[in-house]
Amino acid sequence: MYLSIDNIVLIGSILLFAGIFAGKMSYRSGLPVLVLFLFVGMLVGSDGLGLHFDSPQVAQFIGLVALNIILFSGGMDTKFSDIRPIAVPGIVLATLGVLLTAVITGFFIYWITNSLAGAMSFSLLEALLLASVMSSTDSASVFGILRSKGIALKERMKPLLEFESGSNDPMAYLLTITFIQLIQMQAGSVWTMIGSFFFQLLFGAFMGWLLGKFFVWVLNKIHLQNLSLYPVLLVAICFFIFALTNDLQGNGYLAVYIGGLIIGNARFAQKYSSKRFFDGLTWLFQIIIFLCLGLLVNPKDLIPIMGIGLLISVFLIVIARPVSVFLCLLPFQKLSFRAKTYTSWVGLRGAVPIIFATYTLTADIEKAPMIFNIVFFVTLVSLLLQGTTIPIVARWLHLVDPPEEKPLLSEFEIELPDEIDSVMREVTVRPEDLKNGNLMKEISILPHTLVVLVKRKDEYFVPTGSSRIEPGDVLLLISDDKKIKQPT
Repeated sequence: MYLSIDNIVLIGSILLFAGIFAGKMSYRSGLPVLVLFLFVGMLVGSDGLGLHFDSPQVAQFIGLVALNIILFSGGMDTKFSDIRPIAVPGIVLATLGVLLTAVITGFFIYWITNSLAGAMSFSLLEALLLASVMSSTDSASVFGILRSKGIALKERMKPLLEFESGSNDPMAYLLTITFIQLIQMQAGSVWTMIGSFFFQLLFGAFMGWLLGKFFVWVLNKIHLQNLSLYPVLLVAICFFIFALTNDLQGNGYLAVYIGGLIIGNARFAQKYSSKRFFDGLTWLFQIIIFLCLGLLVNPKDLIPIMGIGLLISVFLIVIARPVSVFLCLLPFQKLSFRAKTYTSWVGLRGAVPIIFATYTLTADIEKAPMIFNIVFFVTLVSLLLQGTTIPIVARWLHLVDPPEEKPLLSEFEIELPDEIDSVMREVTVRPEDLKNGNLMKEISILPHTLVVLVKRKDEYFVPTGSSRIEPGDVLLLISDDKKIKQPT
């Protein structure tokens, strides 16, 4: 298929439309939206409608950009108050848990592939490399599924799972790069490798904290006249943190997540509009990277590895992940057996393992194409099996809490800062609400509640006590007691 610049723009927009409509379909079908993005990419690829895309370098670059946005946005959306009680187990899962998963799975891959005849045999280093690529849970998948399903979980499970998935990519990245270097004989001595490994983690965390604090100060001092530039500035900050940390030999992915965490928990101008901008940007890049990765794979290449891929998937889901989770959470007795079991199940693989698999392609590892196809297949199995059953398993384990009622504003695009302990809600006036009269002062409203704005058709006005209210008017109420009800 010939691709001019115009065709690229046209096809790109069509794929975005397809991805968005696929997301709408996912709510009806129960499939994770990210799986549908992958399927759309595969459908229009070289084995489908014939769109040819075979550049792992381009996919890797798009993945790097997308992962930065996803991690930074995930950090901004995470509250210190939510993660403080689960910070220690979350960090253990994000570091030791990833390492244990990689080692356990790596030895299994080495054993099973060498027990089979043919060219499927992996050396121990190659098996550990493949396992390292798949060792982390995917932040885009976990954030997307937990938040889109609106699941309220007991025992602080939601912040634990989101914190783990947002912070464990750096460990998987370091393991992937380390084993690539070992295979290429570029790692140096074992002690040098271990020293570099811990330096990158610690220095990455420090740079994220330091640059996060610095840019909070910048955001509060810069006073931009054009308020629309604040989200643009945050995008620049996100990529600056990653690039500078990487250039200084730290772990840029960890720095980006921690930088987003520091900035998201601070006060600065246009914070809430910026967070909304990043929510949309995150979804855009999730769609782009899953479509891109779907284009990169050739479905017919998955057929030869389906058997070994299924064995690895089952082992990773049923044995490696649960063993790693239970060992890591053994010292934390406050987490129940049910909570640990659920943590084991929510080990979703997604775009990140596939992105890391492209590093093996660009490094010219001998079995890189096979590694990439296995990782892609394992990701599909994980999303289809684990992603579709997250709500079911939560209910089966009795870990579902009644969702916290959050009033939605459809007529008024207004949001209060988290620091303000008040709630806003909109109510539509009914004829029976005006039984005592149609003046604002004659309508019964709960104590400590104010009507701050009225919408009548396409007009808005601030009411006074003598304002006439009509049936169908929409009232915006603000209350201190969070018990706003329909006027009676």
